[in-house]
Amino acid sequence: MEASLSPTAKRFALIATILGSSIAFIDMTVVNVALPAIQRDLGGGLAAQQWVVDAYLLTLGSLILVGGSLGDIFGEVRLFTIGVTLFGLTSALCAAAPDSTSLIVFRGIQGIAGALLTPASLAVITTTFSWDERGAAIGSWTAWGGISTVIGPLLGGWLIGVTNWRVIFLLNIPIAIATVVLVRTHLRGRARARKAVRVDFAGAGLCAIGLGALVFGFIEQPRLGWSNPAVPGTIVAGAALLVVFILFEARTAMPMLPLHLFASRNFSITNIETFAVYGGLSAWGFFLTLFLQQIAGYSPFKAGLSLIPLTIAIFLLSRYVGRLSIRFGPRIFMAAGPLLVAVSILALARLPEHLNYWVDLLPPLVGFAIALSLLVAPLTTTVLNDAGPGDAGIASGINNAVARVAGLIAIAAVGVAAAGGTDHLSTHGFHRAMVVVAALLAAGGILGAVGIVNPPREAAAA
Repeated sequence: MEASLSPTAKRFALIATILGSSIAFIDMTVVNVALPAIQRDLGGGLAAQQWVVDAYLLTLGSLILVGGSLGDIFGEVRLFTIGVTLFGLTSALCAAAPDSTSLIVFRGIQGIAGALLTPASLAVITTTFSWDERGAAIGSWTAWGGISTVIGPLLGGWLIGVTNWRVIFLLNIPIAIATVVLVRTHLRGRARARKAVRVDFAGAGLCAIGLGALVFGFIEQPRLGWSNPAVPGTIVAGAALLVVFILFEARTAMPMLPLHLFASRNFSITNIETFAVYGGLSAWGFFLTLFLQQIAGYSPFKAGLSLIPLTIAIFLLSRYVGRLSIRFGPRIFMAAGPLLVAVSILALARLPEHLNYWVDLLPPLVGFAIALSLLVAPLTTTVLNDAGPGDAGIASGINNAVARVAGLIAIAAVGVAAAGGTDHLSTHGFHRAMVVVAALLAAGGILGAVGIVNPPREAAAA
């Protein structure tokens, strides 16, 4: 693709990937803003709220590797188009859900669509832009993705206030239509396919069942208690199935998780850091949004508006940080970013119930936003550069899977600390959750400092 695409076509490819991936990013944050309204309308406690988020992350995280493989087999443009179309259709189902059980099921199906489009979007960028262009392109993708994750809740929060929570899913439909039209108009005929490659559905099944069992145990623990055999039983069974999954992947001929990629030190360390960092970030967004609405008394719109510093910092900094990480190497960014984020999150561990936004919440949010901007683009660029264009789809799939699985497990596991044996969030529970989240981010930063190796200067200049 790279040699045959004009600058205009590259620009449209980048716009399409930004638009398409933005609906998946929006859904990972805007749903948090809608959870109290969904609870009032459909019922359920903290466990139901966790499942509305985790059903999406479960199928997304367990199947995104299959999505990356399918992109490499049938062509990243084709899979991207299919994923975006399916995401629009499942968003309509979520908007029409009559009860919480139906919504959870539809969210799971929506995660399947996200598993197709998310790795394909990055794979399109990698196969479209040359190595020296890729850092800026990924930085732009990251910046606009970050904007969508914050503007989505802001717009969604306002719409929830004037209509109802169902509109947040309807927002995805026009974006999906615009993306498909853009791809069909400007990238038609660009799909490439590889033949005689088998998709690892057995591995996907082991991964999905293992993660589902593990998350079930953590989410249901506050309600059932540790004495109920279903809780430790599902946690142990889930962990065992994930071990079986890794062993199976090491022995199958065409695995969805190609373990040879982990022979690269930076690839391995970056994915471990991704697990710690994105687990912490997912739990942070989930519990902070619940705290602001259910305890501090914020409206959905005010809760979304309070996070606007994230939009400004990520938009202004991500593209430049992507370029700087190519020039100076990713190590300093992947160490300093998570450590500074952890410091900012610790300040939230003392957030009062009757908070003053300008004094209590804004300062740590500003520090959080700047620090996060230092991390995201270098982390993504490191994963893709270490894999190379031939494995772009599966490499981005692995990294996205790690990030989503981290969020899936962290929301469930941190929820045990936050709930404190109940089925609702309290101020003290929120403070405990923030301490755990800060520890996860700090661990990620330390790992980046001691584990990441900058590429040779001549390679960075190539």
